[in-house]
Amino acid sequence: MDTPPSTRGPQPGPSSVRKITRRRVPGVADPVDVHVGSRVRLRRTLLGLSQEKLGEAVGLTFQQIQKYERGANRIGASRMYDLSHVLDVPVSFFFEDMPDEIKKRDDTPADSLGVHTLEEADKDPLTRRETLELVRAYYKVGNAAVRKRVFELIKSLAKMNADY
Repeated sequence: MDTPPSTRGPQPGPSSVRKITRRRVPGVADPVDVHVGSRVRLRRTLLGLSQEKLGEAVGLTFQQIQKYERGANRIGASRMYDLSHVLDVPVSFFFEDMPDEIKKRDDTPADSLGVHTLEEADKDPLTRRETLELVRAYYKVGNAAVRKRVFELIKSLAKMNADY
């Protein structure tokens, strides 16, 4: 026999629901949208797809893909589902590696959450095409010993450059 809902113990009510308040600032993308968009760009580039090809696959223009990748437009649930299939990743992929300051947000103003403007997102070296192409080329080197030597060379060049 089932216990009536009123006798099961405390039930969540309006006072126990955590509220998140977002203050929309014109020209400032939501940090979650920027992160999700950067993950779309990362996977697209690693697969060697152009924005145009990805757009064709999900029925969008390359301009719309561009807006998604920059966080200028939000990606709806059904579109994210389509993107996950075309990019061959689970939907959760788009939320992986999200910075803690974004995950923990409550009433925190958007401008205090780190990278949040479209210009700042474009400056992030991890989202630049050059970086992603370098990573793709690196992993195409079949010999692990050679790949390690290339890695050590790049590290030593970076250190040498920092010393000057």
